[in-house]
Amino acid sequence: MARYDYRCTACGEVFEVEHAMTERPEVSCPKCGAKAEKVFTASGIKFAGSGFYNTDQRGGSSSTEATSGSSDSSASTDSGASAGPSHSCENCPHKDA
Repeated sequence: MARYDYRCTACGEVFEVEHAMTERPEVSCPKCGAKAEKVFTASGIKFAGSGFYNTDQRGGSSSTEATSGSSDSSASTDSGASAGPSHSCENCPHKDA
């Protein structure tokens, strides 16, 4: 069950009503008995600090090369002689952009 804010259309009284998310009950004001409408408000979630946006950079404390931002310079200077493709920016499509 979730709690929702409702506002009376006649007197403006704001009050809470608890009901399931799938229910759409006809709600009346407890003060005057008039019809009430659901009040929509901003979410109470706040994302603060780093690490919430794709533009944030991770620090070098990651345990894998792919997530720490470090690279092995011997793999990137190899001119295609290795068996598999290199995982450095040498082969990334965004390099020439």
